[in-house]
Amino acid sequence: MAIGMMLAVFGGMLVCIQNTFNANVKRRVGAWATTTLVLGLGFLASLVAGLISDGTALFAVTGMETWYWFSGIIGVGVVMSVTQSVERLGPSYAISIVMVSQILFALLWDTLGLFGLEAIPFTWKTVVGIVLIVGGVLLFQLSGKEKVLNERVRRVG
Repeated sequence: MAIGMMLAVFGGMLVCIQNTFNANVKRRVGAWATTTLVLGLGFLASLVAGLISDGTALFAVTGMETWYWFSGIIGVGVVMSVTQSVERLGPSYAISIVMVSQILFALLWDTLGLFGLEAIPFTWKTVVGIVLIVGGVLLFQLSGKEKVLNERVRRVG
């Protein structure tokens, strides 16, 4: 469990770094070029790492639902929307919204048992946790930053 938690923290750090970099790239080359660059280089890096790690077994992709193959297409939406939100809102505000959105949708998927997940009961503890998370993000983001945010939106949008 500890390794999983460390990997999640590391992944969160990488997401923030990547989206900050992506927003800077987008300022110079545009949204579609940024998305192509990000996903193209990601494809090459994962192909090389996968071949080194798994060899030709990398291509043994049987026994899964067909629609799961399309998650890379979903990645286009992720890169496009998050990159542009980071550029318009700044990294901490945009990633905070992304984080809350991820938690709420993950809760929905878990509660309903969607996408092959085992259904997890929705309890009062879940509600308290969500309220605390959302409240914490709101407190963190909206405490005196409205003027800065409005200026960023006016400058970019």
